[in-house]
Amino acid sequence: MNSISEQVAKLHAPLDKALFRALSLILGFYHVALLMWDPELYADQIGGFNAVVSPLMIWAMCSSMVFGLSFKPRNWCWQVLFSPYFSIPILSYLTMTRFF
Repeated sequence: MNSISEQVAKLHAPLDKALFRALSLILGFYHVALLMWDPELYADQIGGFNAVVSPLMIWAMCSSMVFGLSFKPRNWCWQVLFSPYFSIPILSYLTMTRFF
C-alpha cells in the first residue's frame, strides 16, 4: 500500500469496529428494504426523490454494504468513495426524515 492508502486506512481506524459495521449494514439493508417494498410511500416519507437525494441515497446504500461487509478496497480513491464517514450520516439523515 502506498502512503495515501495508509493514511486513509488510519483515518478509518476509529470506525473500523464491529458496532459501526453492524450499524452501517443494518441502515443499508433497512433503506433498501423500504425502497424495494413500496417506493412511492418511501419517497413520500423522505420528501421525494430528486437529482440530489436519489444518487446520494444509492451511493450511501452501496457504500454501507461495502463497509458493513468488511470489504477493504486497496486503492485510496475507492477507500474514500466507500467511506463510512459519508454513508452513515446520509443514511441516518434519511432515517430521521422518514420518522419526523
